Amino acid sequence: MSQQPPGPRARSAPGPRRVAAAVLAVTALVLSGCSSKGGSDSPGSDPSAGGTHAGADAPPLKPLSARIPENLRPYYEQKLSWRNCGIEGFECASLRVPLDYDEPGDGPDDTGHSVRLAVTRSKPQGGGGRPKGGSLHVNPGGPGGSAIDYVQQAAGLAYPPKVREHYTLVGMDPRGVGHSEPVECLSDKQMDSYTRVDQTPDSEKETDALTAAYERFAKGCEKRSGKLLGHVSTTEAARDMDVLRGVLGDKKLNYVGASYGTYLGATYAGLFPKRSGRMVLDGAMDPSLSARRVNKEQTAGFETAFKAFAKDCVGQSDCPLGTGSVSEAGEALGDFFEKVDSKPLKTGSSRPLTESLATTGVIRAMYDEGSWPQLREALAAGKKGDGAPLLALSDDYYERGPDGEYSNIMYANPAVNCLDAPPAFSDAAAARKAVPSFEKASPVFGRNFAWAALNCAEWPVKPTGEPHRIAAKGADPIVVVGTTRDPATPYRWAQGLAGQLSSARLVTYEGDGHTAYLRGSDCVDSAVTSYLVQGKPPKDGTTCH
Repeated sequence: MSQQPPGPRARSAPGPRRVAAAVLAVTALVLSGCSSKGGSDSPGSDPSAGGTHAGADAPPLKPLSARIPENLRPYYEQKLSWRNCGIEGFECASLRVPLDYDEPGDGPDDTGHSVRLAVTRSKPQGGGGRPKGGSLHVNPGGPGGSAIDYVQQAAGLAYPPKVREHYTLVGMDPRGVGHSEPVECLSDKQMDSYTRVDQTPDSEKETDALTAAYERFAKGCEKRSGKLLGHVSTTEAARDMDVLRGVLGDKKLNYVGASYGTYLGATYAGLFPKRSGRMVLDGAMDPSLSARRVNKEQTAGFETAFKAFAKDCVGQSDCPLGTGSVSEAGEALGDFFEKVDSKPLKTGSSRPLTESLATTGVIRAMYDEGSWPQLREALAAGKKGDGAPLLALSDDYYERGPDGEYSNIMYANPAVNCLDAPPAFSDAAAARKAVPSFEKASPVFGRNFAWAALNCAEWPVKPTGEPHRIAAKGADPIVVVGTTRDPATPYRWAQGLAGQLSSARLVTYEGDGHTAYLRGSDCVDSAVTSYLVQGKPPKDGTTCH
């Protein structure tokens, strides 16, 4: 997602607070920036137009040689030293990978040319040896979500027993993320100030303040993260996963990725199709779309989610947005945001609820329909002048702890996104010009998301990637899961990715929320689990309710 004031990132599969942020920061972070064609939307690119091949003209991702280069062999042949990491049922280790794959240095011991990545794995259940299925790598999304935390705190407990018995669950925080030499940008106090910046400027002064905030953020990342900032791309992270696969002794990489984790997994399959094993991509991203299109389509996705929430809300007598129509509920929320913009709400702390924080709190609740009751209560409190409940939702989104400490997700997110593709907008004038089209996609969130998409304009490192198509010819079946009313990764992205992958099996979940596996659908859970354990992929076009 985006650094802040922004709009959403794509969160991940369900899990504890610090884990549940499988964020995609599409809106401002994921592929923020202008498109590879200069930033203008291509004909027919309006998200309302539909279609699954909008990125058909994007160049293909070319596979790497199946032969491991000699200068990389020392990395593939390193031995991991596993240790107790304080979490029952898991052990941890450190893996060394090249900072720059074009200049890998002399191997893992060459610390000047390598990066240390944190890895965790589950211990064999019942005291047995290596599970029959080998390793199952898991990534919750982001970019910036910690795979270490997710595996230890969520997947290791919530994944079906059959899956946990069949595999060793493996989590590796990508370079720049969580426990793996994390990207850093601001102090916690500076981050508090950053999240309060007005994301919907009403004047030239407010526009200057927003662009200045983005610039300070970018400079902070450059100062605190150094040369690592230029080497946290998804392609590099995918190559890191292959090093880990080799070190663990697996012939193929079995993988479950949610949200941004689908982009990472698809990239791996595209680079190493012959080494791609049983792969599940849940809440899929479409790598062929430009940053601007990604941002606009996610904007429309959150509008769809809000309408679902509003329909549920207005049917209840205590709905804080009224009991009229869905459109009237949207207008009521807009009026609320305007009032908070004029006069921030007290929260019982030194941090008042500003419009940007209030918007982020609402966005947070759109990821999961289970959060709707909490949002209704928070909006009701806000109407009475108490901004604390909405602030709590916003803090959860930003992964800000009770002690005021932020996780690194909001730093890693833009660092990866701004490197993976050219920015959605080159300057404030371009963002301002796009506001009407974003508001058409979402009357509720459009303006906020348009300005959030400006966050990569001043990034200190030039992007090394561009939109591309992934075919992964020769890969084993790849299960792509899409939810029809997913706000962060719109369903059409799953269609788009499945249309590119030569071995894709698309599973559709007719429902709300972000991602589908282990979120209540027996149909989805059965299809995914059967493939992971028995190797039987679901029929392409399977639809679940």
